[in-house]
Amino acid sequence: MNQQSLFTPGPTPVPERVKHAMNQPMIGHRSKQFSTLLEEVSSRLMPIFGSDSPVTIISGSGTAALETAAANTIEEGDHVVVIVTGAFGDRFASICEAFGATVHRLETEWGKACSAQELNLFLKKLKVSIKAVIATYCETSTGVYNPIRQLGEVVKNQSDALFIIDGVSCIGAVHVDMKAWHIDILVSGSQKALMLPPGLAFIAVSEKARVAIKSCQSKRFYLDLNRYFSSFEKETSTPFTPAVSLIYGTLEVCRMLEEEGLENTVARHHLMKEMVRGGVRALGLPLLTSDEDASSTVTAIVTDTEASKQVKKVMQDEFGITIGGGQKKLKGKTIRIGHMGYCTPFDVLKVLSGLELALTELGEVGKLGLATGRAKEIWLKSKLQRSKEYA
Repeated sequence: MNQQSLFTPGPTPVPERVKHAMNQPMIGHRSKQFSTLLEEVSSRLMPIFGSDSPVTIISGSGTAALETAAANTIEEGDHVVVIVTGAFGDRFASICEAFGATVHRLETEWGKACSAQELNLFLKKLKVSIKAVIATYCETSTGVYNPIRQLGEVVKNQSDALFIIDGVSCIGAVHVDMKAWHIDILVSGSQKALMLPPGLAFIAVSEKARVAIKSCQSKRFYLDLNRYFSSFEKETSTPFTPAVSLIYGTLEVCRMLEEEGLENTVARHHLMKEMVRGGVRALGLPLLTSDEDASSTVTAIVTDTEASKQVKKVMQDEFGITIGGGQKKLKGKTIRIGHMGYCTPFDVLKVLSGLELALTELGEVGKLGLATGRAKEIWLKSKLQRSKEYA
């Protein structure tokens, strides 16, 4: 037996019905059949992204989505504010620098969110015109949610800058309203909460962003959103060869999220977060983030003992459970459990059981049953509360 269980912050497990959808016979990407598929998927993604217009789909990774946002709005010499709360905020800043922007980094201690007050003060101190303010909704490397709604209010009140959001590791698991939150560009990738294999980048834009994209003089070709807008509007197609099978899979993901209902999807992810955090605390392991800032899609655990540093390897080798490690300055200092997309509270019990067993194998005594027991209590309490709400 070689059963593998994936609990990384991405890629994430792919549902069987999504795999089946992706196995449909190939169709021509210039056919009427593909145009119908693309139009339906782009439209059905709209409520997931909180967008008023169809979502653009590009064949590429989540980082391609980040670069698309930068390539289509930022010109050499532009001043850009990037909120850096972890490795992916740092990556977005580096992408902007590659396009010649002057990047003003609002650095926050890794493991903490950036508050609206911090952004407000930072923007007030700048004496230059800001082209864009960029933030990460879920900082995957630390398991932190930044308060995007509140940050958007600050951006709107302080400047005329575009508000660009990296939603790669949470879209499909959270609430978002681009208009109400003053978001101009929201990007995501396929392999996280959207339950697909890696390979698709999603970009939702506001009308303000469309104007900026049209006038942007930065050099780009494959990632030129003007080409994608024109191709979609004129032919309901893409300017370059799309990942047809993955787009079939995306349609099935949309159906699954519609069947569950976004409110229920968000609630499921919140419950899984509470179960993981409660279970980890029961084991006496420190969490990197506060409850207030914690992501509902990934949890970072501080590895401050020799046993906890070896947990990732033991879980993989002994039990076929794959979790994530730390990134950049947190490498060797944290482990990360992904609980997003095709994941249930019962799955959480499995990864917590593996964590208990791994710690026990590494010589930690008295750990068996602590994490799973606490997680079960949280799950049952949630079920009881929901039953009362529906009574």
